[in-house]
Amino acid sequence: MDFYNILEEAIVSDDIEVKERLTLQCLEYCNQNEVRAEEDFIPKSFERPSYASKCRIVAPRELPARKEFNSTEGLATLVHAITHIEYSAIDLALDAVYRFPTAPKAYKIDWLEVAADEIRHYNMLNCLLEDLGYFYGSFPVHCGLFDAAQHTAESILDRMAIIPRYYEASGLDVNPQIMKKLENKRKNPHVAKLIDALKIIYHEEIDHVHKGDRWFKYFCKHEGKNESIYFEILDRYRLLGKHRPHINIQARKKAGFACEEILKLGAKECS
Repeated sequence: MDFYNILEEAIVSDDIEVKERLTLQCLEYCNQNEVRAEEDFIPKSFERPSYASKCRIVAPRELPARKEFNSTEGLATLVHAITHIEYSAIDLALDAVYRFPTAPKAYKIDWLEVAADEIRHYNMLNCLLEDLGYFYGSFPVHCGLFDAAQHTAESILDRMAIIPRYYEASGLDVNPQIMKKLENKRKNPHVAKLIDALKIIYHEEIDHVHKGDRWFKYFCKHEGKNESIYFEILDRYRLLGKHRPHINIQARKKAGFACEEILKLGAKECS
């Protein structure tokens, strides 16, 4: 099996069924075999995200203002935004395997499992989006997560710090706030379906962040660096101080964050 060519095909494909088939194929193979890249293997630098053929990409400041969730279109814009995050997360998880071929087998399995989860999340949300009369690509998107992957392409330590330990962990802070805002509209069956999907995503994302936390700490030890370098990395990427006011202390602790880190990220207390 040409593992890395298949991974590359999965990353660049804009067909979710192809992504799923190839991801599961790679996961099955990786579970049963040691995976090593050819000595001359050099991961490609992708010029554009795979969703570029589906979505109009704009700068974050050019995204339309989020409408109230009371209207079908307003709810659809919210679902679309989350769907886009989940789609982006598929390629990020696959790229974490593709980009760093010397990483341990357990690392590869972890991120292929994450990719499979993200595909399932995307499919749940995309079904809801279609129920609302829209599709993935109905609204413009930004490519912030793709850019973050590009910027961390040379360092597996940076990748683990920035993608799972910063961006995905930030999702643990935001998800409950969205569910809270939606709760009083649960009588709407589409809203109820979205809340149910968000609950599944929330609990599984804790595990994803925990995997990122575990590998961040593994590579800190491997490279002889103190785990406090996390904040140096955030500062280097100009992400320090950008956390939202609602730090999800319990979820972050479950995912491996220490109280010292949580307080430094902006929480007023941690116990």
